[in-house]
Amino acid sequence: MFGWEFPPFNSGGLGVACLGLTRAMAAAGSDVVFVMPRKLDVRAPFATFVFADEAAGSTGRITPYAVDVLLSPYMTSKAYLRERERLGVGAAGYGADLFSEVARYASRAAAVAEQGSFDVIYAHDWLSFGAGVEAKRVSGKPLIVHVHATEFDRCGGAAGVNPYVYDVEKEGMEAADVVVAVSQLTKDIIVTHYGIPAEKIRVIYNGIDEATASAGGKGLARLHALKAAGHKIVLFLGRVTLQKGPDYFLRAAARAAAHDPNIMFVVAGSGDMEDAAMRLAADLGIADRVFFTGFLSGADKDEMYRAADLFVMPSVSEPFGIAPLEAMRVGTPVLISKQSGVSEVVQHALKADFWDVDDMANKMLAAVAHPALRETLAEYGTHDAEALTWQKAAAGVDGIIAELTAGAV
Repeated sequence: MFGWEFPPFNSGGLGVACLGLTRAMAAAGSDVVFVMPRKLDVRAPFATFVFADEAAGSTGRITPYAVDVLLSPYMTSKAYLRERERLGVGAAGYGADLFSEVARYASRAAAVAEQGSFDVIYAHDWLSFGAGVEAKRVSGKPLIVHVHATEFDRCGGAAGVNPYVYDVEKEGMEAADVVVAVSQLTKDIIVTHYGIPAEKIRVIYNGIDEATASAGGKGLARLHALKAAGHKIVLFLGRVTLQKGPDYFLRAAARAAAHDPNIMFVVAGSGDMEDAAMRLAADLGIADRVFFTGFLSGADKDEMYRAADLFVMPSVSEPFGIAPLEAMRVGTPVLISKQSGVSEVVQHALKADFWDVDDMANKMLAAVAHPALRETLAEYGTHDAEALTWQKAAAGVDGIIAELTAGAV
């Protein structure tokens, strides 16, 4: 299994998905060798970790080896160069740009594959597709590529598609024996924009379980002060970037704020639109009603979910969306974009088109004004979230692996 990140060294949902799926597959009896580009202090006793810069294996019990990490599945080429410049001497050995780093990982994947013994190759997202293709070339083993997001999702449409990323994605999907998509929405994009036959694509939804859910904390004192003062909290939590629709959230927030002076809004996350989002809040006249917390993780993230009266995910194009499940699992009602994979599988959630900020504002107001609505969404939403497990996802993957290895000696 080739990946680009793994908790605690993750910048988003890709690493969470890798953890949940790998753990569940191991529990079901698979022996998983998880390959990463560089050596990190990853501790997971259910998998064997191999680092492509060493081409050597290690179990989850490894000697700590702290490094500055340039790699992120959501990183643009410009952001990569900024990080490389920031590290200075510490960046020695990294590729000259993001695409060089991806290519370097792919080239070393061949050496890893030549040394290992395995039945199936599995690659997560475009940054690892090249590695999977190289491993298939030298081993002849079947390849599964798992599409967690496409370039059309990341850039919010066809206009900003990076041709290099698109080509890497397309090559990986064409070389794969099976393509796993995280939703029907993603499958449709793959068929329409990449020309991959529909019969080659399997939809396997993400999940959530104890392994990928945080434990609550009590570290956000200012948040609790707002709640104690009687304010309602409407939360955006995710990467502050075009794909996630923070601008639509703020425009809807401005409309809702005009009707209810008691609502406060929280933007929890970081990303390339963070400064623009702050300026937009000021331009809309709600700078005093919006709190920007920066990136939250672990207990702080869970605490934020629990304190919120409503969680909003207004994504422009969301392949799946684990964050709503995290919120629903702790009993927080959610309002999600209809342009999301998770909207296909949860019934007890408010839904709106990402661009319809008036509808979004109306649903924000309804959720905070009507306790009965919040309680119904919370109760049944919890059941929706609990029904989506990594065990079910792993069973789907195991079925594909059984097909690909049937008759193999």
